[in-house]
Amino acid sequence: MKLVTGLLAAVLLLAGVGASHAVVRIAEDRGGRIGTYVDRYQGLRSSGETVIIDGLCASACTIVLGAVPHDRICVTSHANLGFHAAWDFGANGRTITNREATQMLYSMYPSPIRRWIAQRGGLRPQMIFLRGKQLTSMYRPCYLDAQASAPRPSLSRRDRDSRRHELINPAPAVLAREPD
Repeated sequence: MKLVTGLLAAVLLLAGVGASHAVVRIAEDRGGRIGTYVDRYQGLRSSGETVIIDGLCASACTIVLGAVPHDRICVTSHANLGFHAAWDFGANGRTITNREATQMLYSMYPSPIRRWIAQRGGLRPQMIFLRGKQLTSMYRPCYLDAQASAPRPSLSRRDRDSRRHELINPAPAVLAREPD
């Protein structure tokens, strides 16, 4: 019996060694063209990667909420989601709301997000923001900032402060892949 248990443990250990748990970190992403984000997030959905929202995720970036399974998204205390109506440039260069694209965007969001948006008057040209306790009531928190701010005895206070700043206020990369 001990031999069977040992073999089973070895098989499970070896199976876990081959598994790769990558993380995609979203920070300071102001959005862009809807189609670009739909394509990007379809690949992310099928990859199995976890998404950490750690800063601004606005406009088309928020499509991640509907594209990636809910249980693979977490938010830090710095997460800030910005929603607005989709728009195009008009003939005179001014922006005009694209109602069809706005409806498509709205339909991509999970129902709690749609309810939250509807309670604030729907998607309009003005940005509305979801953050803090309201956001963490909808998505599980990830504690990157808590880990980053834990002092390390070997670092001076100045080094700890600069390291904390680097981790909490990441470079403005749209998507940065980090190993788990």
